[in-house]
Amino acid sequence: MDVNLTYEAAYKELQQISKDIENETVSVDVLAEKVKRASFLITFCQQRLKSTETEVNKIIAQMEGGGKP
Repeated sequence: MDVNLTYEAAYKELQQISKDIENETVSVDVLAEKVKRASFLITFCQQRLKSTETEVNKIIAQMEGGGKP
């Protein structure tokens, strides 16, 4: 697992993998490895977005409730 992976880095890597696959620059020997990495990155990004959404909603709820935590 990538401890220091950020959403931006994961998204950028995912875009590169997608581009490589679309342009057929990925050899058959590493295709499964790239698809597995892409799957991990997609899951990571989805989790990060969900976590951020939850945090933002919590902050908004606090603001609407008079700032009480």
